[in-house]
Amino acid sequence: MLLAIDCGNTNTVFSIWNGSEFIATWRTATEHQRTADQYYVWLSSLMSLQKIDAVITDVIISSTVPRVVFNLRVLADRYFNTRPLVVGKPECDLPVDVRVDQGTSVGPDRLVNTVSGFDLYGGDLIVVDFGTATTFDVVDHDGAYIGGVIAPGVNLSLQALHQAAAALPHVDIARPQNVIGTNTVACMQSGVFWGYIGLIKEICTRIKAEHERDMKVIATGGLAPLFQASDALFDAFQDDLTMHGLRLIHDHNKKNG
Repeated sequence: MLLAIDCGNTNTVFSIWNGSEFIATWRTATEHQRTADQYYVWLSSLMSLQKIDAVITDVIISSTVPRVVFNLRVLADRYFNTRPLVVGKPECDLPVDVRVDQGTSVGPDRLVNTVSGFDLYGGDLIVVDFGTATTFDVVDHDGAYIGGVIAPGVNLSLQALHQAAAALPHVDIARPQNVIGTNTVACMQSGVFWGYIGLIKEICTRIKAEHERDMKVIATGGLAPLFQASDALFDAFQDDLTMHGLRLIHDHNKKNG
């Protein structure tokens, strides 16, 4: 079975693919101090609790946190006796082209989302991922990654407001009842919520104009449904976009390896 690991700046997700479906998915906070032994104790305990008797034979990793990759490699080698594929490394081949400025390093998560989006929806896509950063990835007609946009994430913006302005409290993102807030929390929520609605609309509009083709907008990440419920911003929402992409990249390398 395949263990797919998606390590982001905030959370790391582990999923087990049995050849036809993902049978389990778990999420933990991303901590670069966590050792391979700690990962294994945590993972094996969860597998036991859910009565999953899976023999892991392959591992694929996508990580935006380079310091975490070493211990994940050790996890795969020590406990599953396999050399993991790491997206973005030379030994990991992608089924799509990457057409950006020479010498540019593209985040592995953005490449994985490109592969997944193209497989599910075809070309001429904008993939909007609500993570620690909000990213817009542009997929060409043939599936190639051709660039995108990086904006501060929603929660990161709220955290920055709280930390930089002594009088402003920490608040959670939510759709405010009115645009005009009548208290501090409502004012902050309105600014971030409607500000991001405007940001998403404007960036997608400008990408489409620059691309000069009709494009679908696909969203992923936990906050996407919140924004979609307010305005028809996206053509589709795909919660497991990254895991689907990791599985595709693994299969591509197995087939061509």
